[in-house]
Amino acid sequence: MKSSSNDRLKTLVIIPTYNERENIHEVLRRVLAQPIELDVLVVDDNSPDGTGDMIAGFAQNDKHIKLLRRSGKLGLGTAYIAGFNYALENGYEFIFEMDADLSHDPDEIPKFLNAIQNAHLVIGSRYITGVNVINWPLSRLLLSFFASVYARTITGLPVKDATGGYKCFRREVLETIDLRKVRAGGYGFQIEMNWRTWMAGFIIKEIPIVFTDRTVGKSKMSRAIVKEAVMLVWKLGLAGLFKRRKLRKNGGWRPIN
Repeated sequence: MKSSSNDRLKTLVIIPTYNERENIHEVLRRVLAQPIELDVLVVDDNSPDGTGDMIAGFAQNDKHIKLLRRSGKLGLGTAYIAGFNYALENGYEFIFEMDADLSHDPDEIPKFLNAIQNAHLVIGSRYITGVNVINWPLSRLLLSFFASVYARTITGLPVKDATGGYKCFRREVLETIDLRKVRAGGYGFQIEMNWRTWMAGFIIKEIPIVFTDRTVGKSKMSRAIVKEAVMLVWKLGLAGLFKRRKLRKNGGWRPIN
């Protein structure tokens, strides 16, 4: 049995899409099957395969499904920023990031909501208890793992999985961070949001997840996305030298409300 309808607006799951018609129906079914009252916002970048039209049809029959259409393929980071702004404008308290390809298990949602009672940001970590990734080629796995090591080393960010995209934010984090200043458009967006959350004094917690690579559709990873993330890490590392001093001077971490 799901929780009371009084809690309906508390939790939002944001799912960016671009050509995910073959996956999105099953993702939505499994998210909405959770024993928690929640809504799903699909941010579609005008998918040529008709993903947006499919979601529009679902939304007509289910009040928990929301659709935000964009004019074209504008990037993962800006899709999430659009979703965050929607969440803030519509009174949500807990805001998830989730991939559209079933690499993130919707059955983990209750674990995130339990963990966030003692944190401001919860990250589903592929690496906190070893390497929990299924079906990735070795080259992709090594790139992801060492990208997190690289980001942690340069920025000081205290997380094992800096690039993971399965997350839950408290509303106050997104209210505090100036989302207009977030620059990363690709997977570097995950590093930047973690870093800005940490620099603002919020508590970050990682919980273990198993990441299963997509079986349908194509990955959106590209050389340009990797290059952006490499350069971004150095910018954040240099900026953090001054911000960490300010954080310590101001008394450290924020309390959990």
